Amino acid sequence: MTDDKTKTGPQDASKISLSEDYEVRYWSDKFGVSREELERAVKAAGNGADAVQAYLQRSAH
Repeated sequence: MTDDKTKTGPQDASKISLSEDYEVRYWSDKFGVSREELERAVKAAGNGADAVQAYLQRSAH
């Protein structure tokens, strides 16, 4: 089964996939960060959406 490129959000809302551009755009917009900031956060906190959000909130202060 192939990915539906018309999708604008993630297939699994609890995980962040950096391999799909539409997911990177979704998460970057959701968290208000650049692609590079999102990549750093995923590298530091793992790909769990809650962990990345918490990391970004801690980093903002």
